[in-house]
Amino acid sequence: MNPEDMKAWINSASYEELLRKWRNEPAGSLWFQGEMGLYYQEVMIRKREALADGEHSQASKRIGWDG
Repeated sequence: MNPEDMKAWINSASYEELLRKWRNEPAGSLWFQGEMGLYYQEVMIRKREALADGEHSQASKRIGWDG
């Protein structure tokens, strides 16, 4: 996937989708390296801050650690 497509996916993903990828992508994933990694992190933080109180915890529980 090229960087423009990656950014488009990040922008359209929900916080839960971003968190799921954050937890389940293999170590060294290009999603989380360099400029793309910083962009992913910034968008994820903004989307988390936009959630209602406690919703980020509920999303985390729905995902778990096994995906």
